Amino acid sequence: MLNQGALWGPTIERDLAQNKLSGEIPRLIYWNEVLQYLGLRGNNLVGTLSPDMCQLTGLWYFDVRNNSLTGTIPENIGNCTAFQVLDLSYNKLTGEIPFNIGFLQVATLSLQGNQLSGQIPSVIGLMQALAVLDLSCNTLSGLIPPILGNLTYTEKLYLHGNKLTGSIPPELGNMTKLHYLELNDNRLTGHIPPELGRLTDLFDLNVANNNLDGHIPDNLSSCTNLNSLNVHGNKLNGTIPPAFQRLESMTYLNLSSNNLMGSIPIELSRIGNLDTLDLSSNRISGSIPSSLGDLEHLLKLNLSKNELTGFIPAEFGNLRSVMEIDLSNNNISGPIPQELGQLQNVLLLKVENNNLSGDVMSLVNCLSLTVLNVSYNNLVGDIPTGKNFSRFSPDSFIGNPGLCGYWLSSPCHASHPTERVTISKAAILGIALGALIILLMILVAACRPHKPPSFMEGSIDKPVNYTSPKLVILHMNMALHVYEDIMRMTENLSEKYIIGYGASKLETVGSIKHRNLVSLQGYSLSPSGNLLFYDYMENGSLWDLLH
Repeated sequence: MLNQGALWGPTIERDLAQNKLSGEIPRLIYWNEVLQYLGLRGNNLVGTLSPDMCQLTGLWYFDVRNNSLTGTIPENIGNCTAFQVLDLSYNKLTGEIPFNIGFLQVATLSLQGNQLSGQIPSVIGLMQALAVLDLSCNTLSGLIPPILGNLTYTEKLYLHGNKLTGSIPPELGNMTKLHYLELNDNRLTGHIPPELGRLTDLFDLNVANNNLDGHIPDNLSSCTNLNSLNVHGNKLNGTIPPAFQRLESMTYLNLSSNNLMGSIPIELSRIGNLDTLDLSSNRISGSIPSSLGDLEHLLKLNLSKNELTGFIPAEFGNLRSVMEIDLSNNNISGPIPQELGQLQNVLLLKVENNNLSGDVMSLVNCLSLTVLNVSYNNLVGDIPTGKNFSRFSPDSFIGNPGLCGYWLSSPCHASHPTERVTISKAAILGIALGALIILLMILVAACRPHKPPSFMEGSIDKPVNYTSPKLVILHMNMALHVYEDIMRMTENLSEKYIIGYGASKLETVGSIKHRNLVSLQGYSLSPSGNLLFYDYMENGSLWDLLH
């Protein structure tokens, strides 16, 4: 409990921060005429702020943030002319901000995190010494006073988390020392003023979650020291300015949840320090620039809920620092690149509701993955069961009729089909080799010179003269003649008795020359029967031996 003894005495400084003090602030403290510094932050103090606080004419630092003080800000707060730092933030103060607060010459005015209501007093625009003005996280309403543009020495302006309406005053472009401008989470309308491009020292611009419309001004690219730009959750339209490539210091770019159209400018890949790029929930079309793979410092990439087409760039495998990739709810096709398996730091990968094909085997080596969603695509093949895939639920894979495996209670039976395919290939290969050998044998035999033995006239034991591979074709009544008659009448199958050449199949048989085959010398076709003429075989034929 805070007692009077702890505060009484002729001391210049009292820093009792984070001491678990409770109770009310003793009024005796305001009688300490030499007190200059009073720090009571981070305790459990209750009660109200006393109007007597302005009696401390030497007090320049008054900090009671992070307590449970209630009531209103004293109406005579403007009389605390010695204050340079007034921090009443994160209490339970109510009511309006007193008008005469504008008479203070403080460098820091922090009233955030209370329940203050009403409008922002225009008189605050006269507080020329202000370096920090924080009125955020209250229930303030009305317009942003254009006179705030007179605060040319202010470096931080926090008005976020209120119920402010109207447009962003172009006069804020006159606050040339401004480093932080946070107007997010209000009810602001109209355009983003191009005049903000004059804030060349601006480090953080946040206008998210308002009702702003129109285009993103190109001349925001003149804010060359800009580190963070957040316009999420508005009604902005048009395209992404390619001139953003000039924002070389940018690490955070969030343009999500707007009505932006067009394609992703390849110029964004020249913002080499980007660690967060969020373009989700727009109407962006076209393919994903492969040059985004050059953003070596990127930690989070969100392109979900757009109208993107084309493939996932293989260059994404170069994003070695990336931890989150969300490409879901687009029209992306093609396979999941093998190069994504190189991403050893990725924790989240979402590609659901696209037209992806192929398998998921490339992701087996992403051992750090804790969130994976590939559902509702055209993926096929087996779902791995080992390594990191054991962390994922079946919902991560549903909607892919070609996927199978343990997680979908649909075994792939991969071993049996593989075996059948292997046997089939072996059989085909054997047949092909056999056919090739036979063809080579035929070609060799056809090209090899051969002089067959000939039959002597009237003898079956003596060869005859045969000088050509041509077949003799006879047409006669074979039933009326014996072998000797045929040989005599044809003069040992002389070519002058040829009346035609053999059909293609008989010609092929007659042209084969092999040491284990007896050459065909001729054949006869007649109504009584057909004959083939071979050299005499004293041991008979293979047919005779088999039958």
